[in-house]
Amino acid sequence: MKRESVTEKILDIKRMKGWSWKEITKKIDSKQSPIFLTAGLLGQMKLTPPQAAKAAKLFGLGKMEEKLLAETPYRGSLPPGPPTDPLIYRFHELVQVYGTTWKELIQEEFGDGIMSAIDFNMTMERLPDPKGDRVKIVMTGKFLDYKRY
Repeated sequence: MKRESVTEKILDIKRMKGWSWKEITKKIDSKQSPIFLTAGLLGQMKLTPPQAAKAAKLFGLGKMEEKLLAETPYRGSLPPGPPTDPLIYRFHELVQVYGTTWKELIQEEFGDGIMSAIDFNMTMERLPDPKGDRVKIVMTGKFLDYKRY
């Protein structure tokens, strides 16, 4: 069994039941970030065994599918090259346009290193606006200095 087939099954059941990711998060682990849990159900993060068990029960998955949810995934769900989905492409475009600026400003403030995508938090919210609602995404990652060896 492939992890991708579990993702497809989860998406099919979600679609058939009409569930939102927020509803699913509440049913599996209301203390977990909906972003992290959604990433786990889509195969990009590892769920804890209790989360995997609850997800398996919720989605009617078998034992092998449950085990795959708690297994370390092979991350990176996008094909090589620029993404073609317009919403995902906008994030690619943000990095293309602002990536060097972010790098300069972060390294000027913190030094030579990177922002961790492992020791990382992200939140997303909707901000009402008379000109059209806005998406607010906040990302925080631990700064990691490059080590000299």
